[in-house]
Amino acid sequence: MIKARTAKFQIGQVVRHRIFSFRGVIFDIDPEFNNTEEWWLSIPEEVRPHKDQPFYHLLAENAESEYVAYVSEQNLVPDDSGEPIRHSQVAEIFIKDKGGGYRPRNPSLN
Repeated sequence: MIKARTAKFQIGQVVRHRIFSFRGVIFDIDPEFNNTEEWWLSIPEEVRPHKDQPFYHLLAENAESEYVAYVSEQNLVPDDSGEPIRHSQVAEIFIKDKGGGYRPRNPSLN
């Protein structure tokens, strides 16, 4: 049995990937890995994250595109740039707060 850890980041927080150049806002959190085995095995073994950590669903963006990403906690760091997220779905889910983060439009959904 995998022992789940407490999430380091929260819904609405802006984060960036530790290795790859993308950032995003968290819209959901899995306390432990909750994707397919095929997805997990597609990650090269030398960089494959452990399953016993929180995984985050992000409205993500890089210089070229916007997409949804699923990222392990070990690969995220806070993004303190204050720059808004341009992802087209942000306004559907969040309201921008004064601190540079986002808060859910409908908090009862989470």
